[in-house]
Amino acid sequence: MGKKRKHSETQTVELTKKDEGAPERPKRTLLGWKDKEEVQKLTGSNPDSSHVFRNKEKVMVTCSRRINYRYRHLMLNVVSLLPHCKKDNKVESRSSKGATLNELIELRGCSSCLFFECRKHQDLYLWMAKCPSGPSVKFLVNAVHTMEELKLTGNHLKGSRPLLTFSGNFEKDAHWKLLKEMIIQIFGTPKEHRKSKPYHDHVFVFSIVDDHIWFRNYQISVPHNESDKMVRGGLDKMTLVEVGPRFCLNPIKIFAGSFGGPTLYENPYYVSPNQIRALEKRQKAGKYAKKVKAKTRRKMHELSNPLEPDEFADMWRE
Repeated sequence: MGKKRKHSETQTVELTKKDEGAPERPKRTLLGWKDKEEVQKLTGSNPDSSHVFRNKEKVMVTCSRRINYRYRHLMLNVVSLLPHCKKDNKVESRSSKGATLNELIELRGCSSCLFFECRKHQDLYLWMAKCPSGPSVKFLVNAVHTMEELKLTGNHLKGSRPLLTFSGNFEKDAHWKLLKEMIIQIFGTPKEHRKSKPYHDHVFVFSIVDDHIWFRNYQISVPHNESDKMVRGGLDKMTLVEVGPRFCLNPIKIFAGSFGGPTLYENPYYVSPNQIRALEKRQKAGKYAKKVKAKTRRKMHELSNPLEPDEFADMWRE
């Protein structure tokens, strides 16, 4: 049998092999390079500020039980637009739903939530919450049009990052500024997310009209012919084609906590759908009451003004 090599001889052989090849690449973690020298080269700062901010925003999207099919399709459209979201099972719409949702969000490792709550099979409410410390907003969703029913010509890559645009009146009041910041954090896809694509080929438009937030989604269309090749910064050849979906958000309340807590803002112009339906019923009931009153007035008029007897009424009876 051959002689065994000593441990020191094996170490020298390994060292010579390492020197022969290319230099070893520094190891990389989620927060950056492990070597402090590499971190200093990349950040250009002292080693204390080595942890570069990394957006790890994850949004959980879920809905309540007994949701309408149109509202379920709207939720699926929103899921398809947000590559950084996680869809979860339906949650019972009760008074204790806040604690249940906070626990689910923590289990799924998310930091935000979009909860579609359907009441009476016809009213849709959207909860937009930052978890677990808040704040949270409750919206009434109106003017819902899904991608399937609109059948628009716009189309964009699934998973591409959107540009978020806001109307100028978002800077008018404090509660609109808070809503703008929440929308940016929830609807903005994080950079270098594993499910996103590094392209900007569509725009999310949020505009305030009549104290309502209107949402639109447009594809950024550019010419593809070689002759019509667009110069960098040439916005005159770009066109916007609507993709969908469409919906309108009517803010009801802003809470300091997640799905509850102290009220930061309450909309003074909000009228619940139940009140609107009650007014419509009263108007219909008023029409019937008017008919009954008209009949009684006619009878009273006939009794107070009887017709004179006609002397020729029995003329042809013989």
